[in-house]
Amino acid sequence: MFEYFFLVKLNVNDYEKILKLIVIPWKYYLGEVVVSDNKHLRDVYDAIADPTRRQLIQLLAETDERPLHELTEHFQMGRTAVSKHLTVLKEAELVFDRKVGRETLFRLNALPLREVQDWVGFYSKFWSMNMLRLNKLLEEEEE
Repeated sequence: MFEYFFLVKLNVNDYEKILKLIVIPWKYYLGEVVVSDNKHLRDVYDAIADPTRRQLIQLLAETDERPLHELTEHFQMGRTAVSKHLTVLKEAELVFDRKVGRETLFRLNALPLREVQDWVGFYSKFWSMNMLRLNKLLEEEEE
């Protein structure tokens, strides 16, 4: 079953305003596995698609919290560019931030990654079953 909600004849600014006000429920069901139930401003898959953001997630997974200047040291880009990547991760609720004096500390929220793990797990089972069938077929041919 698929559920679609389309926004018609809206310019980009209108779409962004509406997106900030409401949550558009996008659900794609594949068997019993929910592939996407977007409760966030940005899709988790979109957020982890970029290698820089995946590296940021990895860096934040290594410690409790890190300030922006520490994260920036690991990249060949400025603070503004790293900050924009962190904003994408925050919109997907993969990163939380808090102000401490003049610094902003960032920490990982890995819970939304569970959706990705479940989706990959489903296909892992799919490929395992197909490999078992192929192995059985090859064994039958050898006999």
